[in-house]
Amino acid sequence: MAVKRVAAAACTVESLADYSQASTAPTSCCKRRRVCCSGEYEETGVLGNGGFGLVVKARHRITGEIVAVKALHSDSAKKPASAAAAVRGMLREVAFLAACRGHLSLVDLRELSRDPATGELSLVMEYVGPSLHDVLHDQRGGRPFPEPDVRRIMRELLRGVEHMHARRIVHRDIKPRNIVIGGEAGGIKICDLGLAMSMFEPPPYARCGTLRYMAPEVVLGKPDYGTEVDMWSLGCVMAELLAGAPLFDGDDAGDQLREIFNVLGVPGHSTWPAYKSLPLAGKLVKLPRDIRSCNRLRKLFPEDRLSREGFQVLKRLLSCNIDKRLSATAALRHPWFADEAPS
Repeated sequence: MAVKRVAAAACTVESLADYSQASTAPTSCCKRRRVCCSGEYEETGVLGNGGFGLVVKARHRITGEIVAVKALHSDSAKKPASAAAAVRGMLREVAFLAACRGHLSLVDLRELSRDPATGELSLVMEYVGPSLHDVLHDQRGGRPFPEPDVRRIMRELLRGVEHMHARRIVHRDIKPRNIVIGGEAGGIKICDLGLAMSMFEPPPYARCGTLRYMAPEVVLGKPDYGTEVDMWSLGCVMAELLAGAPLFDGDDAGDQLREIFNVLGVPGHSTWPAYKSLPLAGKLVKLPRDIRSCNRLRKLFPEDRLSREGFQVLKRLLSCNIDKRLSATAALRHPWFADEAPS
């Protein structure tokens, strides 16, 4: 069955694009979703604020359930065209969340909330806990995670990404702020599919995401990228957990490429055959002579910090050549995870 006009079954504000080719995601989830009144929830705190709008922590007035509510910026209503685009984006996110529902490594959508006075929509999702960014940089003060913890986190993230990719959904903005940790068992979940896309949509695809975690082919304007971009982002997350700081932290696109090439080596025909065919190759950055041609990744993550098996995973995730970059399924089959006790 297909993901088809997911939110249209629940409300009449806007229709979703037709995902009729997505054969793995049933539409029956729409019939179980409902549009609730925003008055059913009481705001208890702010979780985050971005270009899309505000995410707040809230409590259901009757059941007491704690949830996360994602609302559009109120000023979007002042511009009808912007408001319509914002609603379409929100309903796309509903479709992707519905298609991925039920997986333990992905935040679950509870329902849509509608303000009866303004008609504005909000997404009501399960509340899990703080973001991985807050845990690493605030609670731990940038202190790196030990390898066993990194392996556990990566295993859960790879499971969630494998589930998304099986449904031909690409997240496009995987980063520590879009990963949440919660519960006594420390469950790991991916959230915020606001920039996600379906691989059934024809290219060209926009360059979007967060620069620190953006795959180099996206930075260089590749118009038909695929699920491999999420795998690069996961490699950046893994490196940040091990180092306590982002591995590549450029100020702009050109500087970001310099950071990448300074660690992984300048692109060559043997290491990245497709480099020169990318639209912005040679335009964003002129490589100075002092940029190294060798891969220095192992020097940054020596064996006393990351085992041989763990380094193999990191190196294959952070491959500029997408033909050598691990898929989520291949990564989960790697011997590095064989030593971890089943969860």
